Amino acid sequence: MPISSKQRRWLKQQVHHLKPIVLIGQQGLTEAVLTEIDRALNDHELIKIRLGALEPETRLVLIERICQRTGSQLIQRIGHIAAFYRYNPRKSNPLNLPV
Repeated sequence: MPISSKQRRWLKQQVHHLKPIVLIGQQGLTEAVLTEIDRALNDHELIKIRLGALEPETRLVLIERICQRTGSQLIQRIGHIAAFYRYNPRKSNPLNLPV
C-alpha cells in the first residue's frame, strides 16, 4: 500500500516523539535483528531504528535491506535514525492515516 505525501507528512509528525526501538551495532543486520524489527512493526506499525556508527553508504544499504525484508516503508531518515512504517490490518487500533 503506497503512502501519499500527506500521509508521510502525518507519519513524520507521529514518529517525532518516539524513541528508537531497535539498535543496529557493529554486528550489522543479523537474522535476530530482522526478527526483532518484524516483531516491532507488528506491534507498533511505526518505529524508529538507530543505525549505529556506520558509514553513510552502509546505512543506506541497511535501510534498503530492512524495507525489502520486512515489507515496510521508509518514512524518514535523519543521521543515524530511520523511521519505518508497515500497516498491520490485524491490529485492533491501527494508525488512522489521513486520506
